[in-house]
Amino acid sequence: MELSSDRLLRGQPKPQKQSRFQFGGKSAQAGRQQKLELIRHPVMTCYRIAVISLKGGVGKTTTTTSLGATLASERQDKVIAIDANPDAGTLGRRIKRQTGATIRDLVTAIPNIRNYMDIRQYTSQDPNSGLEIVANDVDPAVSTTFDDSDYRQVIQVLGQHYPIILTDSGTGLLYSAMRGVLDLADQLIVVATPSVDGASSASTTLDWLSAHGYADLVQRSITVVSGVRETSKMIKVEDIVAHFQTRCRGVVVVPFDESLAAGAEVNLQMMRPKVRDAYFELATLVGEDIARSQQQAGWQGQQQYPPQGGYPQQQQQQYPPQQQYPGQPPQQGGYPQQGQPWQQPPQQGGYPQQGQPYPPQAPQPGYGYPPPHEAPPPGYGYPPPHQG
Repeated sequence: MELSSDRLLRGQPKPQKQSRFQFGGKSAQAGRQQKLELIRHPVMTCYRIAVISLKGGVGKTTTTTSLGATLASERQDKVIAIDANPDAGTLGRRIKRQTGATIRDLVTAIPNIRNYMDIRQYTSQDPNSGLEIVANDVDPAVSTTFDDSDYRQVIQVLGQHYPIILTDSGTGLLYSAMRGVLDLADQLIVVATPSVDGASSASTTLDWLSAHGYADLVQRSITVVSGVRETSKMIKVEDIVAHFQTRCRGVVVVPFDESLAAGAEVNLQMMRPKVRDAYFELATLVGEDIARSQQQAGWQGQQQYPPQGGYPQQQQQQYPPQQQYPGQPPQQGGYPQQGQPWQQPPQQGGYPQQGQPYPPQAPQPGYGYPPPHEAPPPGYGYPPPHQG
């Protein structure tokens, strides 16, 4: 008998009450609206988010699913998460499966895929948020056959139909598919836990990436301190936050949540309000970088997504030779000494410092997917995210 959430949970969690009152008055509401505009910033080129961690059991899959669900529900356009974990990843267990197909099946079918409906046969969609996922094989012997070439093919095909793709990666940095994950990522999210080993592993991960040609990706990265378990009172969480604030662009602390700790399907409505707010902040930080990347790409208002003839290929980095982790001393121009700040990106066209006000973002005309406040056209999505 399958060990499903219906069998193992003592009772289905109940939706959390969300406050009807906005504390902080008009300024707080205006601040939230600015964040919403960032989250909903138009995407003209496929935007790819990589969620990684050197250590297992830190909440990487939970972070991928929760962030994806937040982006999908707030943006109301197509958002997909794929499981690129070679060790029998569990992304497929975080929403109700609608198909037994896996990412291996999707790779096999790529030559015959012509449109979105062809892809939809291989995805499952959360009826609450609209997030779609592509699961991996539960048998590790099979899932390890998903390599760098397969990953790049999948991203190329999905990128023609989904403006945002999240990748739930494995715990190793040297397995084949990780090359493509890092080379193609626009945004890196490193997951740590409020513990000595969890925080140290995340910091070491940043060290290795910086020393092997990914310093720019690290500089623009976000660290999520994930409360997958109750935090020990001995841990100085504020010191963990302060450390990662010197290493990357932003830090988000996600409190412990019983519904997430159960390891069952992720449902935003079941989360504690503070946990939902944390993922909203994470989505805002992602939105800042979407705005930066789209401005940097130089896309102007009247271009559709994807542009005719496809969007330009992102310049590929030369993946470093496979060396024994954690590697050798940093290269010239690599990462700074621990505790020293990173060189911040220029403010012009960039994003503000964490905690600073966000510049207002006006959606550009010609956005390839309908803005959230507009009714989607007939046949949009499968089914449209707002339907059950």
